Parts: sequence; C-alpha cells; structure tokens
Amino acid sequence: MAKKIFRYRGKTLEELQKMNITDFAELLPARERRSIKRGFTDAEKRLLARIKKVREGKTKKPIKTHCRDMIVLPEMVGLIIHVHRGQGFVPVSIMEDMIGHRLGEFTLNRTRVQHSAPGIGATRSSAAVSVK
Repeated sequence: MAKKIFRYRGKTLEELQKMNITDFAELLPARERRSIKRGFTDAEKRLLARIKKVREGKTKKPIKTHCRDMIVLPEMVGLIIHVHRGQGFVPVSIMEDMIGHRLGEFTLNRTRVQHSAPGIGATRSSAAVSVK
C-alpha cells in the first residue's frame, strides 16, 4: 500500500515550505491567521531564529521554548522542540499533521489527580480511623 501524501488545504509540504509567511497565513483558520498578521512576539522571533540556526547546522543545542501559543509552521517540521509545561520541558517531535496548531496543544500541563486515603482531621469520620 502506497504512503499517503500529506496535504494541508490542498498544498504539499514542499509547497508550504516555499511559501512566505503571509501566503501561508491565508491558509490558516481565522484565529491563527489573525495572530500571524499581528506579528510575532519577541520570544517567538527568538524561537524562529533558533530554528533557523539548527536548520543551517550552526548549533546542535536542543530548542527550548516557553512559547506555548506559537503556531506550528511548515519550517518546523522534522524538528524536536522542547516546550515548557509548567514544571519542565517536554520534547515534541513536530510532524506534518501538526501544522496550523499551537505548540501548547501537544504538551499537557495538567495531570490527573489521584487521591489516597483521607488524612487525620480531613473529615469528621476520620477521627474514628485508627492512627496506626
């Protein structure tokens, strides 16, 4: 069975990578398009500069960022970006299907709460529980 060719709004990955940022923004949903048209923040510009250095082979350091609201661009595909999730950085391998989403969508920052037995003084009935 042949591998399915990736397309985003009718464009292949190579076509997307050749586009400039304003043409690519026209393919995005409204919220992401408006975000790009407003311009990148300083932190997002630094992230894009780091990505460019890694692509050119000038640095081998891992790309770490706190920009969870950065939109995944076609030039990021194939990289591993470490996204901060509140208590540490989580490596995210950027794939074609992630284009147009935000980095924070791929690093969950809330864990499921698992309660154990109630502590002493937690409830009125806990006074009857032995203190062993």
